[in-house]
Amino acid sequence: MGHPEEFMNNLLTIIDNKKAQLDKTRPLPSALVQNLKQWFAIELTYSSNALEGNTLNERETALVVEKGLTIAGKTVKEHLEAINHAQALEIIYEYAQKKRADITLQDILTLHHLILKGIDDKHAGTFRKTVVRIAGSKIKLPDPIKIPELMDDFITWLHTTKEHPVTIAADAHYDLVAIHPFVDGNGRTARLVMNLLLIQAGYPPAIIEPKERNQYLDALAHADTSGDKETFRQFIYKAVIASLDIYLDAINRSY
Repeated sequence: MGHPEEFMNNLLTIIDNKKAQLDKTRPLPSALVQNLKQWFAIELTYSSNALEGNTLNERETALVVEKGLTIAGKTVKEHLEAINHAQALEIIYEYAQKKRADITLQDILTLHHLILKGIDDKHAGTFRKTVVRIAGSKIKLPDPIKIPELMDDFITWLHTTKEHPVTIAADAHYDLVAIHPFVDGNGRTARLVMNLLLIQAGYPPAIIEPKERNQYLDALAHADTSGDKETFRQFIYKAVIASLDIYLDAINRSY
């Protein structure tokens, strides 16, 4: 096994090569683009919510989002989580038309508002005013008084950083979870912002599958305790490679 940094750079090289392959085929046929967007919308909605304990499976998520059906035995909250997340994804495709330097704090608050709409309207789109702890974690989250300043710093960093676009997306996700600006919905908002940054830079969105939940949480926790984000970045790089492969495979099968 080589040096960790070398391994990371190799993953970024793989990403760059696959992205170059994808770019060569652009513009993609609009029917294929639409098909992939719809597939990813269901997968991202299902997986992001499942990570937080939602019990709708992929097929049920599709029925709720695409057909407006209700699933017997599932809660109103679970239905709303699916509908809200799908709507938030539509918004990130709109935001992706902007440059990274034009993303605002209000954009992030709007995404969070959509996530909690009808579920917790009191806290939707607003910073937490209380101290919170993550169950099963010894990490102390920032004091609520510091959140506005931390979020301003986050936006400044987002506008000025010169890292690889996929590294920026991974770090944005990590930083938002670390700041934990909201009472609820931090993970879903962080994943949406990460995918907004990926789509904006011409990459497909990254899916974090429910079966990878422990690995994902361990990578976040490792960054919290050690200050070293490499394990988490590596986890996200692999998710981006998997999504690039889905796109490239779909393109190969359609020509």
